[in-house]
Amino acid sequence: MSINLEQLQPRLLLGPGPSPVSPRILAALARPTLGHLDPQFLEVMDEVADGLRIAFGTRNAMTFPVSGTGSAAMEAAMANVLEPGDTAIVGINGVFGGRLTEMARRMGAEVVPIEAEWGRIVDPEQLIDALRAHPHARVVATVLAETSTGVEQPLADIGKAVADTDALFVVDAVTALGGTPVNVDANHIDVCYSGTQKCLGVPPGLGPITFSAKAMDRITSRDRSCQSWYLDVALLAGYLGSERKYHHTAPINMVYALHEGLRALIEEGLEARFQRHARVGRRLQGELEQRGFRMFAQEGHRLPQLTSALLPEGREEGPLRRRLLDDHAIEVGGGLGAAKGKLWRIGLMGHGAADANVDRLLSAVDDVMA
Repeated sequence: MSINLEQLQPRLLLGPGPSPVSPRILAALARPTLGHLDPQFLEVMDEVADGLRIAFGTRNAMTFPVSGTGSAAMEAAMANVLEPGDTAIVGINGVFGGRLTEMARRMGAEVVPIEAEWGRIVDPEQLIDALRAHPHARVVATVLAETSTGVEQPLADIGKAVADTDALFVVDAVTALGGTPVNVDANHIDVCYSGTQKCLGVPPGLGPITFSAKAMDRITSRDRSCQSWYLDVALLAGYLGSERKYHHTAPINMVYALHEGLRALIEEGLEARFQRHARVGRRLQGELEQRGFRMFAQEGHRLPQLTSALLPEGREEGPLRRRLLDDHAIEVGGGLGAAKGKLWRIGLMGHGAADANVDRLLSAVDDVMA
């Protein structure tokens, strides 16, 4: 093997993820590895579940980190609550709404897509109307923080409407958790999932998820087993509950990192953390507009932690983004799907949501734009 990992050059990660990892979380990764059934590790897992309940804003008993990234948590959400022949109503206004749709179809569900222009929210009334038109729908799913566009989706009205039916409300909070409010219980969300590598500031590898009692009732009364053995919550409950029954080997040191990330979140305070993300994100967006950039996401629904910005007229995003990386060791993201080649996606998430990083990025932008 020719690559010496000690020679890897550090980058300032200001893309859509992963986000910068603090020294205290890196130190947690280096703690001694325990067995996945060791009593000490099980205590760590219990504290992680408690911390995730605080972050999600829920009292759900079934709250835990999936052993996989946010996409694994997305698949766990859809695989556990959908069976072949079910109807799923899905809001689509970017890549990850589309991914929810694809996963639902792979579960054998009939998908009712409710589409919106990229960069705009999905009209909550359209989702609610679709539920009225399909009263036997099993799932209504949407993305709270659409990573491909920087749009923040309003949830409250959708959650209230779904709560009065037998359907389950499934929400993607991958780029939201720890950066902007999720409020699972207040928004009547039945299944909500995220990833560790965004606003929690932990390396990629775990997918926090939570299931309401309503969702667990659905899961335990399925006509057939979950299509995925590895992600079957009915089986995972045996390991996470009082039985501590072996299911699979958890990624021990990644759980340590999440534990430390959640400790940092609780020490800072959830509201203070939201305010920090909001302040630095809005500052960046204002500074970019002064430099001729245009915000892509709908006004009034822009995520502060993930800025999607169209470059000034006549500027090619790809070469300039590469210069940020090569000349300034700063990573920002390009567009995906319909936005490919049109914009930058700039993340100020977790440990990276700091004025010093805004200053460094703006100085680099001024250099490459000159």
